[in-house]
Amino acid sequence: MQRSAVRPSPVFLAILAVAVAGGIVIAFGADDPFDPSDPGGIVIAGTFFLVLAGWGVSLCLHEFGHAIVAYKGGDREVYFKGYLNLDPRKYTDPVFSLVLPLLILVIGGIPLPGGAVWINHHALRNKRVESMVSLAGPFSNLALGGLLIFAVSLFQPEMPGGFLTTAMEPAAALAAALSVLAMFQIMAFVLNILPVPGLDGWGAIEPYLSPEAQRFGAKARPWAPLVLFACLIALPGVSQVFFDISGAVYGAVGGNENLAAAGFDAFLFWR
Repeated sequence: MQRSAVRPSPVFLAILAVAVAGGIVIAFGADDPFDPSDPGGIVIAGTFFLVLAGWGVSLCLHEFGHAIVAYKGGDREVYFKGYLNLDPRKYTDPVFSLVLPLLILVIGGIPLPGGAVWINHHALRNKRVESMVSLAGPFSNLALGGLLIFAVSLFQPEMPGGFLTTAMEPAAALAAALSVLAMFQIMAFVLNILPVPGLDGWGAIEPYLSPEAQRFGAKARPWAPLVLFACLIALPGVSQVFFDISGAVYGAVGGNENLAAAGFDAFLFWR
């Protein structure tokens, strides 16, 4: 494989630069002391761009995870389709793969996945590789969430009793923004790992299912995720279970829910 095959595209680097710029704005724009209940316009703007662009970066990394594992597992077409360059313009449908998930995140705070890369499953070596290709996407979200949580732990501000106070050091603003982005990664992992046709969790078990179950999955793949997403949005009980599970996983990997809540309020400041 040529080295250029895995070189990040300028589009991906531009999205990453926006996320970094948002973090710089937060770091230098937060008041001292920082009040989480009134973060201020500069921090709100920085949080918005850091989280939104950071989610865009994670979408690219999610699809890259699928593609690179597929390449190593025998599918050479991902190279010629440009999937190894982290370029969202190469996706099968950039609108549904990048624009729509970003829009839903801004409107409802739900990190929806986007079907972006086409994998030639017939070229993969065996069932194990097929499962690994499906799992590579959600586990990239889990890994990125863990890295963000680790980054926050390096400068996490003192919080008596574990709660945010009204007199926090400015680092709390950046910690909150990174924490909500980490929470979104964990939510995406939990959502994608569900064994629902059209999601990665189903793709991981599909090679081992009976032909009848595989035919059912193929028929349900176009509409099953839409039903699930509708339930998350319209049924409070279903969404509460989803948020509870995501919160439990987030806490298990070391995330601070109070910081994530503060970042969530700054990101969706109009709610």
